[in-house]
This record gives sequence, structure tokens and C-alpha cells, in this order.
Amino acid sequence: MSLEALTLVIILITFAIYIYIGWWAKVKDTKSFYVAGNEIPAVANGAAIAADWMSGASFISMAGLISFLGYDGTIYLMGWTGGYVLLTLLLAPYLRKYGKYTVPDFIGDRYYSNGARAVAAIATVFISLTYVAGQMRGVGIVFSRYLQVDIVVGVLIGMGIVAFFAILGGMKGITWTQVVQYTVLIVAYLITAIAISFMLTGIPIPQVALTFTDIAQRLSNLQVELGLKEYLAPFQNLSAINVFAVTLALMLGTAGLPHVIIRFYTVKTVRAARWSGAWALVFIALLYTTAPALGVFAKYNLIQSLNNKPVEEVMQVDWVSKWTQTGLLKLEDKNGDGKLQFTSDKDTNEVTIDRDIIVLSTPEVAKLSPFVVALVAAGGLAAALSTAAGLLLAMSSAVSHDIYYRILKPEANEQQRLKAARIMIFLAVLIAGWFGVHPPGFVGEVVAFAFGLAAASLFPAILLGIFDQRMNRQGAIWGILTGLIFTFVMILLMRSPQIFGTAKPVIDSFLGINAQGIGVVGAILNFIVSYVVSRATEAPPEEIQQLVEDIRIPKGVGQAASH
Repeated sequence: MSLEALTLVIILITFAIYIYIGWWAKVKDTKSFYVAGNEIPAVANGAAIAADWMSGASFISMAGLISFLGYDGTIYLMGWTGGYVLLTLLLAPYLRKYGKYTVPDFIGDRYYSNGARAVAAIATVFISLTYVAGQMRGVGIVFSRYLQVDIVVGVLIGMGIVAFFAILGGMKGITWTQVVQYTVLIVAYLITAIAISFMLTGIPIPQVALTFTDIAQRLSNLQVELGLKEYLAPFQNLSAINVFAVTLALMLGTAGLPHVIIRFYTVKTVRAARWSGAWALVFIALLYTTAPALGVFAKYNLIQSLNNKPVEEVMQVDWVSKWTQTGLLKLEDKNGDGKLQFTSDKDTNEVTIDRDIIVLSTPEVAKLSPFVVALVAAGGLAAALSTAAGLLLAMSSAVSHDIYYRILKPEANEQQRLKAARIMIFLAVLIAGWFGVHPPGFVGEVVAFAFGLAAASLFPAILLGIFDQRMNRQGAIWGILTGLIFTFVMILLMRSPQIFGTAKPVIDSFLGINAQGIGVVGAILNFIVSYVVSRATEAPPEEIQQLVEDIRIPKGVGQAASH
């Protein structure tokens, strides 16, 4: 059986499972649609959180980012992992205790304002649309390579699968689908990492091999020999201020991601929410501690496989031929010597590798079995589709629940609300598909923009809503708008060549901070504006201040002392 046929079989099997779960989990009420009826066990919710969290960016792009950025690539590990801990310990238990369905729901009630609710819903849509673009690009990449279909067709197939189980099953269907998707993606990721680790170092545990062998130093030395940047040296690709800013933006953005926060509403109790977080951290750690090792192994193996090799010989290798057809791998004998050379000079470099193919190409480069290659393809799809489903539900609920039901038509009955939610998921799928075909960057970069928007808009409002009794609706609204608009405009200006097709960026940076880290500045502005405006206007009503006090009191300890 050919690789393409085997890949198709495995993908069809996993897709059939997803579709069956969507049919099995079809819901008839809004509580099941939005929060799975608060009936998901903690360990299952932990796996679903991990799948929601480990998107196409984590599976497809993160190891590639680390392999190209070297030391500086640790911003993604530190930012995403640290942010998850921040969310689990600082925000999630309080939000679960408050209940409700969505982040805009909390903000609307906490700030006693439909205006605040609407602003938070708009921010949710902006964040989710930016994030889902990266997921759909990941789906297109997998299909275009392994099934030899156009990227548009690949995106359309992914849209259809997600739409089916998300529209029918809502959060319930998405949750149980994500449990299966986590299993697929982590098995695919670990098998590849273990195999290439053993092949290059003789040690089957990737984390141990990276720590206790000289493989990273060998890669660093090899890059220096080729005139590339030293792999282990810091601040080779990013300045110190950008390493700090991007890491912090990813941390704060993680804690403000609406599609991740909503997962903590699907369990029965606050205790279960905490255990969900603990389980999710274990599941996430399996991939996140493996990614740096896989990035090193894959980059080293790829250079060894291509550098100084005859062009004609390389082009006859099956995986090279297939990846060059996608346009994500480009080989060009610029000096006419018949051999390929990696260099740091764009004018003389003869090998151009899209960083999004590092993980997906590794099994073939390492000459692993076709089954592993096909499983990795299915894993990449599982990672992208699981996160896409969560994002689509977050967008749908922001519009159908927070804007349609809570603001425009509060008299809507259960069936009307459920119908609106399903219509909005369908529309969100269509929009997500368009962004997948026309993404404003590579997978990991687009996702970083989404985190910046979340850091600048929702995170400050949620944090202050829990811990600052004096924060009022005026402060929240102006803070969210300031952070969101500033960050969005800065990203547009800095990424104008990719977004608007300009010859060069309108501005290169802001105070030395690039587009991926600009969310930190937006968050700071949000905090400042929120604090100043709230202190310059009337305090929240007494019942709102009491609500804030009650949210922070652990169950069973009695009333807090008055201040």
C-alpha cells in the first residue's frame, strides 16, 4: 500500500470516529451545547483541555520554531506553559465558581453592563478568528502534502468534519472528540520523537537524549560551520527585549484565551476544575518537554540529509519530491555546482525550508515506517481540528449567547437559542475556512498574534474583575477597547507586507518590541486605562462588590470580613 493510500485510510478511520462521536453526543439544550451540561469527568476534561491547548501550532509549528530559532525559540515553551499554570491557579477556579457559560458572560455580569459584554464578545471573536486561521492552515498543509490535494480542498474537508461534530454535539461532542484527538496526536508525536532520538543518540527517551548527550552542541557546531547562526547562543534571532515581551505576551494571552477558559465550565465543581488543570498539565507536558528535543533532532537530521548532496540525487528522494511540490521546500542550485548548500545569505542559500514542515517531514527524513508517517499526518490534523472546534464554539457562543440572547433577544426560548448557536458555528466555520486559505503568516506566528490580542484585551478585565472590587464597567470597557485596538493596529502596521501586500512594514517595531510581543504593551495600557477610569468614575454597586468578594471565598469557610 502506498504512503498516500495508508495515510488516507488512517485519516478516514480517525474522521469516522470523530463523526460518530458527534452523532452520539448530539445535544438538545443550550447547557449541553455550551458547557456539556457540566458533566465531563476531570481526567477527560484534562485530556480535552490538552487537545484544545496543543493546537496545530504546538504539534506542527512549535518544534519547527525551536529548530529555526534555537535558544530564542524557548519563548514559546516558557510563554505557553507558564501561561497555562497562570490560568489554572489564578483564574480558572474562580471563574468556575462563578459559573455561567462564557468569558463575555462573566465580564457582562461582573461589570453589570451589556456594553462590557458586547466589547468582550467582540474581543473573543477577534482572538478566535486570528487563532483559527493558523489551525486551518495546518489542516491545509497536511492534506496538500499527504493526500496530494490542493490546500483549498484540504481546508474544505477540515471545515466539513469540524462543522459536523461541533454543530450537532456542541461542547459535549467537541469534548469527547478532543479526548480521542489528544490520544491520536500524542501517540503520533511521541513515536516519531522516540524513534529519531534512538536513531541519532542511541537513547529512546527524547528528553534524556537532549539533556545528557551532545546532540544540541553538534547541531550548533554544524550550523556555525555552514555560516548559520549558532544554535545554542541566546538573542541570535530575537533581541532580549523581544524574548521577554513575547514570552510575557504568550503567558498573559494564554490566561485570557476564551476557548481554553470555557473548558473549565464543563466540570461539576471547582475541585474538579482544579483537577482538570492538573491532569491537563501532565498531558501537555508530554508534548512540551518533547518538542525541544524533536526540534534539535529534526533540524540536525534535515541538514545532514540535504547539505552538500547532489541535487539530482536529492530530487529523486520521494519525500523531497513530494514536499517540493507543496512549495514548502525549495531547492535551487544557484552556483551550478550540482550540490546543495545551506548558507545564511539569502542570495546564496540553496535550501529553503518552511518551518511548518519540520515535524510533518521528520518521519520520512528519518526513514521511519509508512505507518508512522501516516499517523503523524493524522496527529497533525487532530491537533489542528481539536483547537479549531473549541475556537468555533467560543466564537459561536460569544455571538449567539452573549449578543443574541443576553443583549438583543433575552426572551428567546431554548430552541431559538440552540438554533442560533448552531447557525453561528456554521457561519464561523465558513469564515475560518477563508482565513485558512488566506492566512496572515505561518501557523505559529498567527497563533502568537491571537495570544497578543487576548493578553491586551480579556486578561486584564478578567484578573481585575476577580481581584479588584473597585473596578467598574467604565474602566473595563475603556481598558478592553484600548488594549484591543492598540494591539490590533500595531500588528497590522508591523505585518503590513503579509496582510496588505506592501513592500515593507509601515513600522518595524514599537519601542523595540515586535508584532508577536506587542500584546504586552497593549495589556499594560489596558491595566492603566482601566485603573484610572475606574477611580475617576463611580464605584460598582454594593451587590457587585459583594459578588467579587464571594467569588474569592473558598467554599465552606464562611463569609469574608468586611473592609
